[in-house]
Amino acid sequence: MPRIQYFVAASLDGFIATSADDLGWLLQFDGFEGGAESYDTFMSGVGCIVMGGETYAWLQEHDAGTWPYAGTPTYVFTHHEYTAPAGADVTFVRGDVREFVTDFRASAQGRNIWVVGGGNLAAQFADAGLLEEIILSLIPVVLGEGKRLLPLKGPTPPLELAASRTLGRGIVELRYLMAAAAPGPGAA
Repeated sequence: MPRIQYFVAASLDGFIATSADDLGWLLQFDGFEGGAESYDTFMSGVGCIVMGGETYAWLQEHDAGTWPYAGTPTYVFTHHEYTAPAGADVTFVRGDVREFVTDFRASAQGRNIWVVGGGNLAAQFADAGLLEEIILSLIPVVLGEGKRLLPLKGPTPPLELAASRTLGRGIVELRYLMAAAAPGPGAA
């Protein structure tokens, strides 16, 4: 059954970016053994992408003129006015993530929905009881501070470890299933 997934990399201390949105700490690991295969396998099951406006802006700044998700419908949650790259299937939305789940599932056409980022958007899905799986690549660095992996308002029920494996350069990939519970703290 298709899932809403959060496929993400984080430092050992639980950050997905520095406070200034710097990913140099992560990009130094590009090309690690097993990384491309993991990503390609994951992407083969993705039918729709959902991301936050800051993630979209970062992509536009760092990959200007290209769109890394060609052919995959993408929804961007933002309060800013952006334009989509030529040929990209990008829809800009505002509001509660629950308002758009039917659209995401229709766009995914029976495949998975990837919550790309950031942590705040993934937390909205989790708080609404919609996030079903976290696929976390744990990167062997400590940032000390930055943007949190999943800034929830309270603890979750225990997650179920579905798989784990060691990849190159000391990276560990963990797959967790979220408990099929009612929406988390703060959900309306």
